[in-house]
Amino acid sequence: MIKPASLLVALALAAGATAPALAQDDKPPAREALRVCQDPNNPPFTTTDGTGIENRIAQVFGKAMGLPVTFYSFPQRMNFIRNTLRYKLPGSDYPCDIVMGVPIGFDQVSVTKPYYRSTYALVFAQGHGLDDVKTGADFLALDPAKLHKLRIGLYDQGPGSDWVNRHGLVDQTVPYHLMNADPGQYPGEIIEKDLAAGKIDVALVWGPMGGYFAKRVQSPKLAVVPLKSEPGIKFDYEMAMGVRYGEPAWKKQVEGLIDSQRDAIQAILKEFNVPVVDESYVDPKNAARLAADK
Repeated sequence: MIKPASLLVALALAAGATAPALAQDDKPPAREALRVCQDPNNPPFTTTDGTGIENRIAQVFGKAMGLPVTFYSFPQRMNFIRNTLRYKLPGSDYPCDIVMGVPIGFDQVSVTKPYYRSTYALVFAQGHGLDDVKTGADFLALDPAKLHKLRIGLYDQGPGSDWVNRHGLVDQTVPYHLMNADPGQYPGEIIEKDLAAGKIDVALVWGPMGGYFAKRVQSPKLAVVPLKSEPGIKFDYEMAMGVRYGEPAWKKQVEGLIDSQRDAIQAILKEFNVPVVDESYVDPKNAARLAADK
């Protein structure tokens, strides 16, 4: 998946020029494999051993298509789309044909219909005075003496920075760099290493990452509290898939797979403890537009 600032919007923020228009296809070409573009080290979404959420969904699609699945890996840093989905040497073919996780509105690819909506979340250890926190409002309503002692870890790109600034929590924020040059680093370390070790008290992260690593950490037991968007601060995102521009038949085929394999997709999301949310989490500024679109 495109790492949300997730991690999520980081690639969107760093994206280059808009993709050029391409010739339109009439029908998807015959394929020998389902070729997927991925980051090799972005759990829980994609991994080289094929155990991530998006790896698993790709395998579901490959089985439905009667095709083997191959993965073309490139580190999710700058210019990921240019170096994967849009990478083509003269006389050669593209190395991959689909990105399994992009946010709706991401303009570097032709975006399919969404297949889930999630949101940013607070993750913290149970049994340390936060067990009654079930919502973001509960967290902000904590006794100020307790609230302002908490060390809140978050990535330096994304809505979390705006949220802590709005609510006067900047001084206790522990920032993490999203764009890390170390290929062995993965975003879930904020939970699996630092939160679990007590270096921070709360992690504010993209929900699928928070849900997965909270389940994976055995001790201490971690709680995940999804956050609702606020006016001007968008926490929730619909996630879709991305194909190249100029391939509407392929896009339509992928959307057909999203529909026909929906139960399998939802089962994988549940297995990975992804906090799937409904439209009640939508940024209030967009609520009227969404209602009008229905």
